[in-house]
Amino acid sequence: MHSDPVEIKKSIRTYGMVGGVLIVFTAITVAVNQVHLAVPFAITVALVIATMKGSMVAGIFMHLNHERKWIYGVLLLTVVFFIVLLLLLNLTVAGGIGTPIGRTIQHAEGH
Repeated sequence: MHSDPVEIKKSIRTYGMVGGVLIVFTAITVAVNQVHLAVPFAITVALVIATMKGSMVAGIFMHLNHERKWIYGVLLLTVVFFIVLLLLLNLTVAGGIGTPIGRTIQHAEGH
């Protein structure tokens, strides 16, 4: 954090604005809960609001908006592991691993 008074005022203003937006999103969350939406739509709305609130907290209060290289690296690593897990799943299913035992016995007997 800089000791420049202008930078400090800018940071305080940013924190105040984000705090205000978080309060507004909390009020929206409570209001949406009172509407009683259909379950899939309610879950979607709740996840969108939670994602927006979480990204503001992480980006501003946890100072992750200055860590772009690390965030992109973690996201890339996550995508790579996701693809590896999908390929692993396909390899095990294609190899017959995970097939129920009763089905395997019936298939071997020719039924």
